[in-house]
Amino acid sequence: MTRPLSSRTQNIAASLTVAIDTLAKQMIADGKDVVSLGAGEPDFPTPEPIRQAACKAINEGKTRYTAPVGILDVRKAVCEKLENENGLKYAPEQIIMTSGAKHAVFNALAALINEGDEVIVPAPYWVTYPELVKWLGGKPVFVQGSRENDFKITGEQLKNACTERTKAVLLNNPCNPTGSVYSKKELSELAKVIVEKDIYCISDEVYEYFVYNTEFVSAAAFDGMAERTIIINGFSKSYCMTGWRIGYDAAPVPIAKIIGKIQGQATHHPSNVAQYAALAALQMDKAQVNTMREAFKKRRDYMLERTSKILKTPAKAPDGAFYLFAPVNDFYGMQTPDGKIISGSIELCQYLLESQGLAIVPGAAFGDDSCVRFSYAASDEALAKACDRFEKGLNALKCST
Repeated sequence: MTRPLSSRTQNIAASLTVAIDTLAKQMIADGKDVVSLGAGEPDFPTPEPIRQAACKAINEGKTRYTAPVGILDVRKAVCEKLENENGLKYAPEQIIMTSGAKHAVFNALAALINEGDEVIVPAPYWVTYPELVKWLGGKPVFVQGSRENDFKITGEQLKNACTERTKAVLLNNPCNPTGSVYSKKELSELAKVIVEKDIYCISDEVYEYFVYNTEFVSAAAFDGMAERTIIINGFSKSYCMTGWRIGYDAAPVPIAKIIGKIQGQATHHPSNVAQYAALAALQMDKAQVNTMREAFKKRRDYMLERTSKILKTPAKAPDGAFYLFAPVNDFYGMQTPDGKIISGSIELCQYLLESQGLAIVPGAAFGDDSCVRFSYAASDEALAKACDRFEKGLNALKCST
């Protein structure tokens, strides 16, 4: 008799962003003409000093086991970054190096959640958040950010969502998929509720360097927040190191100790080579990061201009990250050339992939079925082709009778 597999694991959904990117890559490998704006992956190369540092570490034989929480010099450099750039004081024992920011999110949730605990997840949200909460025995509680408020939640909304079972709120600032950035005032209002309700805050700040015409402020910077905030960050986006899989948790000491214990039993430590590469990234100036930000801003403006002529309801200009969350629900109920009805974002994205070779992500994956997500972390040529195909696909839709 075959024993049943883990029901908790079977009940979580696979990542739709990963699935779409994987499908698009397979279609390209099969010789099909596909433009993929599904993955949030910068198209710039990893900077040379980072690559050199990795090669140096290998050649010097720095390939043995290190501490589960990470190499001390790297954790010290993270502390310096947090103090110099964010005004936050951390000690090395509060930093845990992880195999990417996604792993850091898992660590944070694993350290906090007991069976049945509620974690407030502002929507739209990154696809991984609610699935990890469920996997660890918690209950995601969604609070919808309105389009009129740039998809951000308010302090009042957060307060109304809190119950006796609430353990934490999971913020993503700047946000994937919307590109929304919380202002200092907005974060202050959220922080007051978090402190008043005595809950934790997991603050995913992986897009902090990509903000446009505004400032980034960490959630941990407010009164009473340092002792209840776990900062999530990494190097994938800022330094074009998606494949290197390196990130970190910055947490209060008691939580950091628990995360260290988790990591000691699970992954031990992230790759030494990636850690030494991250050290080089932390020691670099921000010239390349600034160059990327300017390039993304130009691409953002291009996408806004092009899609404003295609969409019936224009997308709002994102203040951060490198995604355009475009409203497409005006096209729901319309019919494809082969007679299928577009009932939501999933059907629309499937239609665009099959008919136009355009891979984008349905908003349903992020908790908002009215939109689709474009990643503009792609070449100018790819963005132009994507907009052409988007326009052609939508123009081919007909009103259903």
